[in-house]
Amino acid sequence: MSTAPASRVRRGRRRPAIGLVSLGCAKALVDSERILTRLRAEGYAIAPSYQGADLVVVNTCGFLISARRESLEAIGEALAENGRVIVTGCLGAEPQRILEAHPEVLAVTGPHRTEAVLEAIHAHLPPPHAPFLDLVPPAGLKLTPAHYAWLKIAEGCHNRCSFCIIPKLRGDLVSRPMAEILAEAEALVRSGRKELLVVSQDTGAYGLDTRFAPVTIDGRERRTRILDLALELGRLGAWIRLHYVYPYPHVDELVPLMAEGRILPYLDIPFQHASPRILRAMRRPAAPERVLDRIAQWRRICPELAIRSTFIVGFPGESEADFAELLAFLEAARLDRVGCFVFEPVEGAPASDLPEPVPEEVAEDRRARLMALQERISAEKLAGRIGRIEPVLVDGVDEAGRLVARSRFDAPEVDGRVLVEGAAPVPAGTILEVRITGADTHDLFAVPAAEAPS
Repeated sequence: MSTAPASRVRRGRRRPAIGLVSLGCAKALVDSERILTRLRAEGYAIAPSYQGADLVVVNTCGFLISARRESLEAIGEALAENGRVIVTGCLGAEPQRILEAHPEVLAVTGPHRTEAVLEAIHAHLPPPHAPFLDLVPPAGLKLTPAHYAWLKIAEGCHNRCSFCIIPKLRGDLVSRPMAEILAEAEALVRSGRKELLVVSQDTGAYGLDTRFAPVTIDGRERRTRILDLALELGRLGAWIRLHYVYPYPHVDELVPLMAEGRILPYLDIPFQHASPRILRAMRRPAAPERVLDRIAQWRRICPELAIRSTFIVGFPGESEADFAELLAFLEAARLDRVGCFVFEPVEGAPASDLPEPVPEEVAEDRRARLMALQERISAEKLAGRIGRIEPVLVDGVDEAGRLVARSRFDAPEVDGRVLVEGAAPVPAGTILEVRITGADTHDLFAVPAAEAPS
């Protein structure tokens, strides 16, 4: 974005305007959406560029060193282009680091601190005298396309993985009340969202901090836990997709809901590694053979189940034998979607001080080998879907005029696409029945199974 000085852009404006730069994960994106919704409710205009903004909020990421660097660069760009900047988000948990690099920022707040952000904005750019509540959609302002949305169900994390500082940045697990989540979800579906992507730092732990407290939802007795929440979300008629689900034993109860079609047959589970020695060093469950048994059990219950996961290679002390165990796990698990990251030290994370660092070139080679194996597995699994008729959710149109869609087994941005040829133009958010005609390493190709969209 480029901008003119704030003194010029404010002249003649009826309402003060806020620009926002959102970095990091989907959970941070939800925080940004909450900030924008509150600002709009108070009568602020939302500026799409530095030029139109009286003040810019930068929602930062502070997990990896590279993310911190990107956040500091984004703050610097906002200061250079606009000059009036408030910083929030995970890097905001370390205000001294920000102020040392950019002492001219107006204010710094930590993650999920909407009230503190609003207070800082009020101090430097007072709101209009009257609220403009009619300008706020019932579901709030969203930064995602109009047909899907992220639904955050908790803040913080109670795990203490040795490579992670999220609990230091965002605190321990705090689950949102189920009634509050469902009210937001219902508003999103009424506003036209066809897919809700459920997210938190540890989705499977939802309600643990409340000891799974009982709650009544429309006369139905429930408990504050992920199974009951999934049951209620499954009543809304939208695609419900679960992300960041740790493989706790009670997660097994979710799989029958997937087999019954109440929620999508999709689990995003960050396994991270498969060597028991490395998993112990990561402070994560270290029984990959039991994980394989459970995956097999899940697939017996729900044969369509798609599993996405992420792995870290190059963790301190990782030997070639440890890496071989990881490759063997992937060969046996045959996961549908996989992301792989090279270990990166994080200031304040215990793993950063472990001995035996893996040379960067070795770690990068392992990442390439892992992804080559997974690409073969992915291509084989996708080829097995050729000839099937499946519902897909349309996201848009590509430059070749094909509909760009996703199946029930593909989350936006991180998974594959279904490219539909020969289909009449339809709006994003349309659900179509298609016949799969081809596949490559990541994507599927299809034609309409019927002329009329659903």
